[in-house]
Amino acid sequence: MSSIKASIITIGDELLIGQVIDTNSAYIAQALNKIGVQINNRIAVGDNKESITEALNNTSSKSNIVIITGGLGPTADDITKPLLNEFFGGKLIIHQPTLEHITDIFVNKHKRPLIDRNIKQAEVPDVCEVLFNENGTAPGMQFKKGEVLFFALPGVPHEMKGLVDKYVVPKIQNFFST
Repeated sequence: MSSIKASIITIGDELLIGQVIDTNSAYIAQALNKIGVQINNRIAVGDNKESITEALNNTSSKSNIVIITGGLGPTADDITKPLLNEFFGGKLIIHQPTLEHITDIFVNKHKRPLIDRNIKQAEVPDVCEVLFNENGTAPGMQFKKGEVLFFALPGVPHEMKGLVDKYVVPKIQNFFST
């Protein structure tokens, strides 16, 4: 797999201004390195449509795999999901297993009502494969464009790590072994 190249894009203004230290790209790079994938580049961009789109276009022309973390949360600055929907030409739909999981977390465990912002977490582009996030509310997503695999993962480190270990690494190994 040493000829397989990957790019890592971390998204969030908090990363650019040093408010949060990026440990996600180091974890992803180590996980990919263990299976023989070469890291082409690591890019940090803010919560800005133009910067994210430019990073997606630039990295996908140079890499076989693009892994994105961050920007999938329920706050107004988290624009990655609708942007990915547009980038891959889909429409947002509710992913029922994710909605049930979110409902369980908020209503049953935290005894709080489900609000619109929580329900929006269950929206995914209909052109992705959903990577179920048992450790949180933002599902991971896998896309394919041409011969490039894209993974979009939440920025919360323990959620991202769970998805990398359970889905991303095995899917990469399976896809590139054939």
